[in-house]
Amino acid sequence: MAKKRIITCAITGSSHTPTMSHYLPFTVEDIVQQSIEAARAGAAVLHLHARDPEDGRPTADPEIFREYVSRIKTESDAVISLTTGGGTGQTVVERLQVVKLLQPELCTCNLGTMNYGGFPMIPKYAGNWRFAWEEPYLESTRTEAFVSSFADIEYMLKTLTNETGTRFEFEAYDVGHLYTLAYFLERGLVQPPIFIQFVIGTMGGIGPDVDNVIFMKRTADRLLGDEVQWSILGSGRHQLNVVTVGAIMGSHVRVGLEDGLYLHKGKLAESNAQQVSKIRHILEELSIEVASPTEARQMLNLKGLARVAF
Repeated sequence: MAKKRIITCAITGSSHTPTMSHYLPFTVEDIVQQSIEAARAGAAVLHLHARDPEDGRPTADPEIFREYVSRIKTESDAVISLTTGGGTGQTVVERLQVVKLLQPELCTCNLGTMNYGGFPMIPKYAGNWRFAWEEPYLESTRTEAFVSSFADIEYMLKTLTNETGTRFEFEAYDVGHLYTLAYFLERGLVQPPIFIQFVIGTMGGIGPDVDNVIFMKRTADRLLGDEVQWSILGSGRHQLNVVTVGAIMGSHVRVGLEDGLYLHKGKLAESNAQQVSKIRHILEELSIEVASPTEARQMLNLKGLARVAF
């Protein structure tokens, strides 16, 4: 069990749309500022997706990512973890462009093809969309899956490790993903320490039950050995409950407006920093110490901020 816990903050993601919260950042200025404020509040790791600064739609434009990370670096020493999610229809080569260009300390690796069910959110906002792209985008999650094949994962592990020195935040949405990770560990393509992010409560993945968290943790322990740094996030209304359960069990934690838009029931979070401050308070009330960026780098065996390309 880690003595200190890493707080990751996922700043904006690609699941929520601007109509859902006016506090969801999508301009460059807002994403940069909210990232810096989240780091100051206690986030050692900042997980970034990119948004079109005009209308907030998700984008994989490497130059937008570059603007985020170069500006954040001037104000914070937080670890930056970049998404390799891209979008549906993109090849793995296209999705890795930003990581090859910027060579961050961390990037995500989705451990399987996923149905991300964003379409159930449509009825709540129907007729009140801020931008025209939002409803078709959410509807597309009914028919289009995010593809991460065994070949894609192998390509990521071989290419990024050799070319960039970037390490992985492995995203496990269900228990089968842990078996996939164990397969690549056995082949020698994954090097400990292994940083796993349990993604709990996403439609299409494992549900937000305490029994499922325990099951995932026991399975990871059995398959992957001792050199695992595990973290947990809860989607939507399950966010704080899930991460608190995980923290009690020994996990690192992730919060942020990518995962959930609320601070508590009926109250939208006004910033990512608010969510970071809340989980930090919960950790400290449980007598759990929060890791600094330097300590996170040591736990995860990262290359250091001086060796990134931004």
